[in-house]
Amino acid sequence: MDSEAELNMPSKTPNPKRSRLRLALPATSANLGPAFDAAALAMDFYIKLDARAGNEFSITATGRDREICGKLEEHLILNTYREVLQAAGRDIKPLAMRIANDIPIGKGCGSSAAARLAGIALAVHFGRLRWTDAQIVGEASRREHHPDNASACWMGGLTVARMSGLTEDAAEAQVACVRPKGKWPLLLAVPDKSLSTEEARRVLPAQYSRADTVTNVQNSMLLLAAFTQGRPGLLSAALEDRIHQPYRAALCPLLPSLQELKGKDGILGVALSGAGPSVLIFLDPRASLQKTRRLVAAHLSRSRLTAELIPTSITLRGARSSLARS
Repeated sequence: MDSEAELNMPSKTPNPKRSRLRLALPATSANLGPAFDAAALAMDFYIKLDARAGNEFSITATGRDREICGKLEEHLILNTYREVLQAAGRDIKPLAMRIANDIPIGKGCGSSAAARLAGIALAVHFGRLRWTDAQIVGEASRREHHPDNASACWMGGLTVARMSGLTEDAAEAQVACVRPKGKWPLLLAVPDKSLSTEEARRVLPAQYSRADTVTNVQNSMLLLAAFTQGRPGLLSAALEDRIHQPYRAALCPLLPSLQELKGKDGILGVALSGAGPSVLIFLDPRASLQKTRRLVAAHLSRSRLTAELIPTSITLRGARSSLARS
């Protein structure tokens, strides 16, 4: 586990003469069952940006949701870029951007955290800001209202995060980075319809019982032990949650259906990805991916549910690692 001090070291300062920045920001899955608003992991598919200083703002977009990614008006990346520069008192330089996106938007895969981090990284680079990783993650977390997706997207691997020094205009994040031991194959089930985080938040209760809270604390600790010790067998119990998944199940019908497969043919556990509606399936590394994928597809078909099934894994390559290659 990396120390907090590593996160607070200054990021590599971009060369002021550079007029280009390339970024690869991974998809993320937050909450991981019981670790609500506290933990997330990075997955090995990305939104990739190639940005250059230009005479006017322009975007060329390919991949998933290219209509959203290529629309100049109310663009989350560009809006964040402008707002950060304006708050820092720096000139707003027009950018010509090329975006290649593989992250489903609005489906619990960290698309908004990746977009906000992209805008912040562009502002840091083209505005010549000397921001630390803690400031970058903190600013994205302040805008996202929680640090889990932002920390995993920026740092890679699995992260545990909390906010510190939060004010109306600035924030820093305390992040512990975990390099999971062993192999952790995943299968992401993505439905057609999206779900806003705001809608998913509205169904949560204002208070929880002591029993539910204690159970989630215990399971979160067990989950961390599973990753750090390379013990995937612990996931069956460790992924159980009483804080958000029971209340969101009605909005995310894939979850209760796929939970029925836990313990069958290579499926170690199931968790809602972020606020949903996508579901993350943890696979036994010894099992056949093709066989398990067919099992999941057949089960969903019997349940009259449809989802795109994306094989993936935990990646250690966070967005900050692409800065060194820019």
